[in-house]
Amino acid sequence: MLEHNVSIAGHKLPTLLSCRDLGVSISHDLKPAEHIEQMVAKAHQWANIRLRYFLSRDVVSLVLAFVVYVRPLLSIIRSYFPHRLYVRDIELIERVQRRFTKRLPGFKTYCYDDRLSILRLPSLELRRLHIDLIMCYKIVFGIVVMLSKNIALTTLRQAFFSQRVIRPNI
Repeated sequence: MLEHNVSIAGHKLPTLLSCRDLGVSISHDLKPAEHIEQMVAKAHQWANIRLRYFLSRDVVSLVLAFVVYVRPLLSIIRSYFPHRLYVRDIELIERVQRRFTKRLPGFKTYCYDDRLSILRLPSLELRRLHIDLIMCYKIVFGIVVMLSKNIALTTLRQAFFSQRVIRPNI
């Protein structure tokens, strides 16, 4: 990493590796890893609070609490970073739901896919794809503005919603 010495009137300004702006942590290399780690830690805390302090041990109520209070924290990450997330980041995000469902009463012995199937929950990545498809439906049927695919010169732009849904790379 190059070190930039910036000074004003002979006073050297401190160099930061990251800063927080509008609630989003921005690193010097513009990668979302630090912010994602913070949001995932917060989501784990909220999930633990729901499991620990909910008086009811009813699985349906606990899952509903997760869906209402924790999952939105994980969905917000996607709106902050419209480009593709790294596999490591996706696994971190998915780990919140994986850990929560494993800690539900009677679900410890099931594998993650079986737990999701029994609880009728989609994986968070599948949920993101589903949200993209709903938005595409709204665009195609004129509920919202029409899509146009422009030439994307950067990989960041190539991963925007309008670029992703017209020709998915799956």
